[in-house]
Amino acid sequence: MQAERTVKNILVTGGAGFIGSAFIRYLLQRVPDFKGKCVNYDALTYAGNLENLAQVAQDPRYAFVKGDICDQVKVEETCKQYAIDTIIHLAAESHVDRSIHGPLVFLETNILGTYHLLEVVKRHPTIHFHHVSTDEVYGCLGETGLFTEETAYSPNSPYSASKASSDHLVRAYGKTYDISTTISNCSNNYGPYHFPEKLIPLMILNCLQRKPLPVYGEGKNVRDWLFVDDHAAALWLLLQKGRKGETYNIGGEAERRNIDIVKTIVKLVAEATSTSETELTQLITFVPDRPGHDFRYAIDCSKIKQELGWHPQHTFEEGLRDTVKWYIDNQPWCSHVQSGSYRQWIETNYANR
Repeated sequence: MQAERTVKNILVTGGAGFIGSAFIRYLLQRVPDFKGKCVNYDALTYAGNLENLAQVAQDPRYAFVKGDICDQVKVEETCKQYAIDTIIHLAAESHVDRSIHGPLVFLETNILGTYHLLEVVKRHPTIHFHHVSTDEVYGCLGETGLFTEETAYSPNSPYSASKASSDHLVRAYGKTYDISTTISNCSNNYGPYHFPEKLIPLMILNCLQRKPLPVYGEGKNVRDWLFVDDHAAALWLLLQKGRKGETYNIGGEAERRNIDIVKTIVKLVAEATSTSETELTQLITFVPDRPGHDFRYAIDCSKIKQELGWHPQHTFEEGLRDTVKWYIDNQPWCSHVQSGSYRQWIETNYANR
């Protein structure tokens, strides 16, 4: 049995993104025993938003470093400056549609960026490296079955191929150089602060703004959905207790068809805003399917449940209702993201850091 890992100072790559910021908020707001430093290392690309961390920005345990994960020198300097003993790697290009239209940046960030981080860890082998990946590396399921940690990789988009490559790289570095690594593959995340190019926030905001609700194909594609705070809790457990060299699947055990999710969002928004559900339903628009669109993803997360005692705390219905309410209650954040004004603030305040 591996001894529990002591986590003192953490470097969170991509900490201004959706999952990264959720992890930082979870750590600083819900883990009172954490006394070390949490360093948010982020290049602040289009999906990086420091407004996601306004609640914890003044916490003395928090620090922000604007940097590219491909900059080995800066990563290493940061690790030395803050005596980093743990890296949780969340920085990634993550939108499948964007990867179809422009794959190169996905290869540069997701593969080469991971390589540069691993090179730093190789030189500082006291650092534990946890790599956060996706269930999309496994490819497509039929009507039945679940992805397990032993499922063969079969990525079907440039995005998932780049993440599969980075997974293999992490595993290879761990074996070849005997550094401490773990990997997790998660299902689709949702929750507050989600950048509105993704399905759930896009549908919520389009409902609120009476815009079309675009649904690929017939909307029958199935995804497993994981509330982002449940994911953050799982990641914190893995940093402490995940076995060296192991992979863990993290799923929400909440399979839903895309069209059913859209209809549920319509109902929730209609209820919350006293709007006609029929009127919002008429906004649903079926559009040509995405190239290589995987039919179904579903995760078997029994390993992390049995080994670490983790279980998702939110049902999909609870999580989605809370998410809809958050977007309705946080219109300034939404308008800043949609207008791009959050980028202007970042460029003014962090351009020279």
